[in-house]
Amino acid sequence: MSPADTTNARKKAASTRWAVVAALVFMTGLGMVLLFLLTLATRNRALYEQNFAWLVGVNVGVAVVLGLVILWLAVRLVLRFRRGKFGSRLLLKLAGIIVLVGILPGALIYTVSYQFVSRSIESWFDVRVESALTAGLNLGRTTLDTLSADLSSKTRLAAESLAREPSATAVLALERLREQLSASDIVLWNAAGQSLASAGESRFDISPDRPSLAQLRRVRAARVVADIDGLDEADSQEAQAALDAGRARIKVIALVTATGFGFNAEPRYLQVTTRLPPALVADALAVQVANREYQERALAREGLQRMYIGTLTLALFLAVFGAVLLAVLLGNQLVRPLLVLAEGMREVAAGDLSPKPALAARDELAGLTRTFAHMTQDLADARSAVQRSMAQVDAARDNLQTILDNLTAGVVVLDADGRIESVNPGAARIMRLPLGLHIGKPLTEVPGLEPFAHGVAQQFERFLGEGTQHGGGHWQQSFELGAPGNTPFDEGLTLIARGALLPNNERLLVFDDVSDMVAAQRAQAWGEVARRLAHEIKNPLTPIQLSAERLAMKLEGKVQPAEQAVLTKSVRTIVDQVDAMKRLVNEFRDYARLPAAQLAPTDINALVRDVLSLYDNASVPVRHELDDSCPRAMADPQQVRQILHNLVQNAQDAMAGQPNAAVLLRTRRSDSGQWVRLSVCDEGPGFAEHILKRAFEPYVTTKAKGTGLGLAVVKKIMDEHGGRVDLSNRVQDGKVVGAQVSLSFAVAN
Repeated sequence: MSPADTTNARKKAASTRWAVVAALVFMTGLGMVLLFLLTLATRNRALYEQNFAWLVGVNVGVAVVLGLVILWLAVRLVLRFRRGKFGSRLLLKLAGIIVLVGILPGALIYTVSYQFVSRSIESWFDVRVESALTAGLNLGRTTLDTLSADLSSKTRLAAESLAREPSATAVLALERLREQLSASDIVLWNAAGQSLASAGESRFDISPDRPSLAQLRRVRAARVVADIDGLDEADSQEAQAALDAGRARIKVIALVTATGFGFNAEPRYLQVTTRLPPALVADALAVQVANREYQERALAREGLQRMYIGTLTLALFLAVFGAVLLAVLLGNQLVRPLLVLAEGMREVAAGDLSPKPALAARDELAGLTRTFAHMTQDLADARSAVQRSMAQVDAARDNLQTILDNLTAGVVVLDADGRIESVNPGAARIMRLPLGLHIGKPLTEVPGLEPFAHGVAQQFERFLGEGTQHGGGHWQQSFELGAPGNTPFDEGLTLIARGALLPNNERLLVFDDVSDMVAAQRAQAWGEVARRLAHEIKNPLTPIQLSAERLAMKLEGKVQPAEQAVLTKSVRTIVDQVDAMKRLVNEFRDYARLPAAQLAPTDINALVRDVLSLYDNASVPVRHELDDSCPRAMADPQQVRQILHNLVQNAQDAMAGQPNAAVLLRTRRSDSGQWVRLSVCDEGPGFAEHILKRAFEPYVTTKAKGTGLGLAVVKKIMDEHGGRVDLSNRVQDGKVVGAQVSLSFAVAN
């Protein structure tokens, strides 16, 4: 075992020990916190009432956490047992034994404690205590009612004696009554609630408390009304504050009846206020507070019981958690070497040769883990060497695949039965077909490639029949793929295909599109032919024409009229044909010696309008649809004029004799914004399929008197411009309604 492995094993063992210590500290601290909360809540009622919800939430949270931990440990043990891991039975048995040892005593203690807590809390609330508190509360109320009735009776008598006293001399009478009644304050009010006279505390008060109109109505109805103030505060603290401030008092208001029989006599009201004895008020408040607290405790005894029982339940969970954790830790220490070996063997059997852990202990099982780790390392080194070799092979294969993906030529691998095994992107691009979707199918079943597939199959059969497959040879053949309606080709294709044999009897097919090269060769050949024809034919044309004209001039008037007519007609025929030959030679010369394009930023729309001004009175009208947003394009104005005249003339010739027909010139900017497209559309019969295939070759025409050089010159000019020319038929409802020639010019920067 290497020193690094030993160090890692020691670090892992130390980490395990620290984890055990941390878990024990956590459990001890949790138990102490629970006991502290229980004791604090039992002894301090105010703290219990303020933090009841918080205590319940914390205890429930701890219970949930402990329950989840226990459930997680149990699930791990069960899953370990079901997976058949080595040592699982021993771990499960050890954990079960320790859990039972912890649960059975804990359950017994929990049952006894539950009964004890339930009966103890019920014994706190005795019926006799509640009866005593109720009797004391009733006694206080009876005493207050007696004092209030006595003062009401005295106040009524005082009001009757005061009825004979006028309001002007009522002050002295009030002082006398205050001393007789031992009152703290006496006030005489009129019917409007205004003070007429007073004696006692309110004598020097600027704005004494007036009785409300509702109180005055009650007095008029009952003649005497008594109220006790200062004892209906919200809680004991406010009641004690009212007692300290002297607000605990009996207030009696009696009606002072007027003695006269006049209509202007108004009733008066005598208000007598006396303070309650402080001892009586204190005793009444004490009984009231004690009764309220007793009722609150009686209502909260179920919550208190749940709190104690919940704490006991959490303590039981804590004991079970500690037992399970201890069982797992002790079981791991006992079966750890065997588990390390078993896990390592399974990983090796699954192909995992990463470094295996080894124990640092000096017993036999730990030594076995070190030996197994050394053996695994040797196997890993051997496999790494093999993987490096495979990586090199994969890199070479990836390089080859990258080369194939970037080849312009098409590469197809076929099996012995002609089924497609693999293709590169170049093959799909050349064939204009998603060949990747046809992998596993015969090449002959690919739509549109049946002739090509049969030709390739014949070439391979001939190649195999010649017996040259063992000499490293190959076959090569060109194929012409037409453009009928059931093929994916808009134009014909000329392919150069090469075939060879691969190992496992596979067949390699490589092909390339040489259509452009063939077209260029044809154009070059036609240019050379045109140059030679222009040179060889043009020289004798002038002498022939001059000789015919001279012969006609010399013989004029020297022959008979009949012969003269024949002579004149023959000479005219010779001259006309010579002119036609000259025009043909000039067209060949122009095709062969087309000057290089002088590209410059050009307004295509303005150029089209300038050209169309020459066709205002043409037999076949010329219309235009120009896009004003088209930018300037790189073009040679003179050559573009030549192209337009050529195409417009061809379109007019195609619609000769056709009523209500017109030529349409349209410009627009391409979707990419990099090209300006000029289209010439007619309403003629369109192009035949065989014309579309070779329309740009010289001497390919449908006109009886045409030379077939018009589109060839157009193609050559557009090549000089670095642009593109496209031919197509305009189809509407499946019917050809005309032809269209589209010219694409690059946008000027």
